[in-house]
Parts: sequence; structure tokens; C-alpha cells
Amino acid sequence: MNTNAIPTPFQVDLTNCDKEPIHIPGSIQPHGVILALKEPELTILQISNNTFKFLGQHPEQLLNQPLSNLFDSDQITFLRDCLSQEDVQFSNPLEFSINLGNKTVSFDGIIHRHLGIVILELEPDLLEKSNAFFKFYPLIKLAISKLQVASTLTELSQILAKEVKQITGFDRVMVYRFEDNWNGRVIAEEKLENLTPYLGLHYPASDIPEQARKLYSQNWLRLIPDVNYQPAAVIPINNPLTEQPLNLSDSVLRSVSPLHIEYMHNMGIKASMSISIMKNKKLWGLIACHHQSPRYIPYEIRNACELLGQMASLALGNKEDSEDFEYSIQLKSIHSKLVEYMSSEPNFIEGLIKYQPNLLNLVNAQGAAVYFDGEYLTIGNTPEKQDIQYLVEWINQNVQEEIFYTEWLSKLYPEAVKFRDVASGLMAVSISKSQKNYVLWFRPEVVQTVDWGGNPNKPVEVKDNGKLHLSPRKSFELWKETVWLKSLAWKSCEVNAALELRNAIIGVVLRKVDELAQLNIELERSNNELDAFAYIASHDLKEPLRGIHNYSNFLIEDYGEILNEEGKSKLKTLIRLTQRMEDLIDSLLHFSRLGRVDLSMQPTDINSVVRRILDLLSARIEEIEIRIPRPLPIVYCDRIQVGEVFNNLITNAIKYNDKAEKWIEIGYIDKPHQPQTFYVRDNGIGIREKHFEAIFRIFKRLHGPSKYGGGTGAGLTIAKKIVERHRGKIWVESNYGEGTTFYFTFEEVD
Repeated sequence: MNTNAIPTPFQVDLTNCDKEPIHIPGSIQPHGVILALKEPELTILQISNNTFKFLGQHPEQLLNQPLSNLFDSDQITFLRDCLSQEDVQFSNPLEFSINLGNKTVSFDGIIHRHLGIVILELEPDLLEKSNAFFKFYPLIKLAISKLQVASTLTELSQILAKEVKQITGFDRVMVYRFEDNWNGRVIAEEKLENLTPYLGLHYPASDIPEQARKLYSQNWLRLIPDVNYQPAAVIPINNPLTEQPLNLSDSVLRSVSPLHIEYMHNMGIKASMSISIMKNKKLWGLIACHHQSPRYIPYEIRNACELLGQMASLALGNKEDSEDFEYSIQLKSIHSKLVEYMSSEPNFIEGLIKYQPNLLNLVNAQGAAVYFDGEYLTIGNTPEKQDIQYLVEWINQNVQEEIFYTEWLSKLYPEAVKFRDVASGLMAVSISKSQKNYVLWFRPEVVQTVDWGGNPNKPVEVKDNGKLHLSPRKSFELWKETVWLKSLAWKSCEVNAALELRNAIIGVVLRKVDELAQLNIELERSNNELDAFAYIASHDLKEPLRGIHNYSNFLIEDYGEILNEEGKSKLKTLIRLTQRMEDLIDSLLHFSRLGRVDLSMQPTDINSVVRRILDLLSARIEEIEIRIPRPLPIVYCDRIQVGEVFNNLITNAIKYNDKAEKWIEIGYIDKPHQPQTFYVRDNGIGIREKHFEAIFRIFKRLHGPSKYGGGTGAGLTIAKKIVERHRGKIWVESNYGEGTTFYFTFEEVD
């Protein structure tokens, strides 16, 4: 921040771009034509002025005429059928053709509605339809298969950039991720060797203004094949029905903002394409494609890229979440320990700082302080006591929220400069504002170098006449900015952990409610999170999977005679993979719900439970010897869930056995002063000792997806969850190649 800068009489920067009406440019890019139609007659109300080139008729000949003057009756009927669908865009692209002299010209038609007006866009079909299929689906299948094996977000992003470059042939393809402040960073890149790398560079939010981001959120793909195009005007300017310019928000031909054209010129690119990446219905990033010469991408290939963008949205978002998943689980475990320590200590603050893990571990801080009833207790590296007192006073006067966090404290509280080495970053939760009771965490300064693609602070240039001219940045060379007085950023899971601790403290100290009531509150919050997860999993994840699954089936049914055996095999593989992913989601949903279903505890005869399971599996155990050495006992448990434990263990014993004479033994062991220990033993393939813990992790399989009958790898995880809900434990003993025994116990649950 330059405090000595000379102020201008008014603010001029690229945020003024947010006011540009880019959704109603009044023109289109000239590689196609656009028609605005009135239903039901399909009268042409508006049209682009380049129709003679594509349709052989001047716009004046077509305006206010029915579309049937252009297309034959069969095509009009087909269009009406598409318009009668609930989601008309689902029909895209449509195939049209017209006769121009002695030749027939084919078009890809794209339709959508806006305010009751049908908008039809036509682009010349440059691909032979018989070849389009073979270019579309094999590329997508290959790309998806590569995305599925990526282990990290970075690896997945790089694969995505490489595959899009291969599909489209652009000179440069980048994966561009938005940050919380809408600045962006290039996290993956594939390019020609002679091009300057942009990987790792940051770009300011003004490069992609707010209304542009809104349109990227509405439309998955945006193509600009030639930056030097001459726009084709839409005539008349205003639509006769709305008396407003035609809204082209969802148009694929929509003309480009002059500022964006200038931006592309400044970058030295002649063509571009952007594919949106969405997460939780919010714009997460873009797949940005650049070319040094004009480049038109046919609609079929764009369709492939759009589908890949949708798959990438699913995969990237999930990969990002999963990378923090284990850390979040760790924080929840620490939170539970801290609640336990607080509850066991007369002074709850002692429980937060004297044990391991402690207050610092909860949010990965280097220092922390608890201010309660006028008493300060600190741990780790913190400011001086008096500095903390002043800081608490400032927080109490200026922060109304339950939690406050910043990685740049001195920007808001200048006095923090003096203790930058211990507290450039701060997170504070309010226990009671009236009593000025707070918990504070501190992080030290981490001097950072941010690599920008050009100076982000120079969006305005001064002309020779002294006037200010709004212009995109002209330089995209590496521009380094050293950032001082900032700490590492706080992660959202750390913020959530701090909020959960606040609630626990209120429950333990201020509300004076019993531990069970507080636990119910925490469980309710956890249940809400699980419900949200279940919704996302069952809707946002499964819906695109079903679409891919269904489309693959349609392709086999509709194009089976065209495809060779290799093509059919690949489509069947895609169907099988999507089915497997849906099975994984279903298993995960089942596992997440186990903890929320109340146990139905009752005296249960384990003999009847096992008999029922064996009856269900009778077709699979005809040639297997079942051994039950003695009658099984009666146990106080949830009959259904315990049956699921036996079912999963017996099913595994059946599957993982390659012996000529197979047997399974089900029994229990009595030991004095210990709970009864049940076991399921087999003479199967066995498990190596190094895998004893890993097999209980969800989706962990020691064999290929199709080997030993397949499966999701969730059975043992579910069994472990059920046993632990009964306050028991489960473990395994095995001799590799000889057999395996799973042991588990139950304890009475109130």
C-alpha cells in the first residue's frame, strides 16, 4: 500500500467494466447468424445482417416472415417438437439444411428462450456427421479415464489442460482458478514450447469483471475464433415485443466486449475459448484456451469440451474437498479431545492448554490466548499481555460477528505492526462480548512473493492530451510483488473448528448444561453437514453420472451398427465405470447415514441373525462348508445393524477364497471379565499384515475393481462403524495364503 500516492479527483479503474452491458451488445460474431422468433408462428422479429452470406437472402427479405420461408416443413416440425420440450437447450445442436443454388448447405442450430422469445443461432456444419461421432466420444472417454486416475488437484488440472489442448489444438491451454477475492491464478498449463509460460502467475479480478463472471456461470463455453472479426449487427436494434435490445446472455455467437478485444490484442492472441469450471453452483475457475492465429472450433468439438468441463467441475471440486478431508477429520478429533479435557478440568482454560493436543493444534496456530473473566492465559508465541489487552478492546469495539479472522491484521489494526513476528495473522472467537471473553489464535508474518502476469495496479493509461483512458493492461510479463505483514491464510475447516470450539466452551462454561445436551448440539450440526453432503452426493454427483451412463447406452443403441467392436467396448467400459462411481456414492451415503440412525437396542438371538444371513446367501454357499461349533449367544444390540456386520464379513469370506474345498467358521470366544468376542474365520487367500489397518478405510481394495467379484471396498468400513457404535472394536488376524479371522465385540449401549 503506497500511502504517499497523489489522489485523483475520481476513481478510474477496470472495475468500471462492471457497468458495461455485455449481455446486450446488439451484434454477434460473424461466423454464424442469429434469428429472434415469435411463437407460435415462428415469425422472424430480429436477425443478424450477415444472412446473405450464409442463407442466400438479405435480412430485409426475412424480417417479419415465417421461418418456413427458410426451412422446409419437416425441419419446421422438428424445430417445433424441440421447442415443446421442457428444457429446449437439451435438444442442441439441431441439424438444419437449406438449398443455395445447386448445393445444400448444412448448419448446426442452437436454440434457447429468453423472456418468451425463441433465439435460434445457425453455424455452418464444418464436420461430416459420420466422422463427428468418432472424434467426439473417443477423445472424451480417454480424457475422463485419465482424470479418474489423478491423485491430486494439481495433477488433475494438468491432465485437464493437456487433454483440452489435444482435443482443440489451441496453442496454449490453462486451468485458471479464482481466489476468494476473484483474483485468479494459473494452476496448470499446456503450451507450445516457444510461448512464455504463465503457470503460477496471478491475475487481478479486474481482468474478468463481475458481469463477465456471471455469464461464465450461465454458459459452460465461450468461443472467440477471430479477434479481428467485424461484428454482424442485430436488426432492428430493439425487439418489437420487448422494445429492448435482444438479450444475448445465453448466445454462443454473442459479440465480444471492446475492452476484452483490446485485452486479447494486448496478450497477442487471435482466438480464444473458455470453458467454465463450477463448484456448488459457483464459478470455481476456467479452462482458458489461446491461439496465435484465428481458430474456429466446430460445435461437435465444443460439445466435447463442454462435457469435459462438466466432468472437470465434478472432479476438481471433489478433489479439492478430499485434499482437506483428512485434515478436517483430524481437526474434529482434536476438537473432541479439547471438549473432553475442558469437561474434566475445574478451570476449562487449563483443559485447553495443558494437554496434547491443545488449543494451537486445533487451527495450526503458533500462539493462542484465552481471555476470560479478566484473566489471560497464553500458549506458544504471542504478543505481550498489554498488547493482547489493547487488541481485545479493539475487537470488542469493532467486530460484531462471532468469529473474526484475517491474515493481514496490520491492515485493519495498524498497531499490530509492532508484533508482526508473532501475530500478523489473527483469528478470534467471541465467547461473550458483554464480558469481553475471547479466544485468540496468532500466526507470524510470512513474507511472500506473488508472481503477477503484468502489473495488476495499472489499468489506466494517460493519453498525449492528458485524458485518462480506460484500457486493459498491456504487459503480461512476470511482475513480482513482495507482500509483507501477512501470515498464512486460515482455511475454512480451521474457521469451522474455531466456531465449533466456541460453541463447546459456551456449552461447558456459560450455559452449564450437561455433556449429553452439548453432545446433541454437536451431533445436530454434524447431521446437518451430513445431510448437505447426502444431497450433493445424491443430486449433484449422481445426476451427471446418470447422464453419462444414459448417453453411453443411447450411443450403443443408436450407433451400434456404425461402431466397430473397439468403440463398443470403450462405451461399455464407460458405462461400467459410471456405474461403479454410482455404487461408490451409494456406499458412501450409506456409511454417512449410519451415525445418524438411532440404534434399536433389544435382546437379539445371534443364531437367528446368522441363519437369516446364510439363507440370503444360500445360492453362493452351496459348495462351501459352514461351521458353527456351538450355539451363538443372545446379545443386547441392534439386530439389523449387527446382521449387516455378519453379512459383510461372511460375504468377504466367500469372495476371497480360491481353495478347492472352502469353509467358513462362525463362532464366539468367552473370556472372564471381558465382553464376548465373535469371529468369522475362513481358509481363503489371507491378508498381508501390512494391510491390517488399511482394509478398514473406506473404498480401500487390495485387488483390481473386477477381481474377486468386484465391490466398492466399503463393507469393512461399514462393519467397523457399526461395531464402534455398539462401543465395541473389530480387528483381523490372518496368515497370507492360508486364511483370515475377523474378531469383533459388542458392549451394551443404553
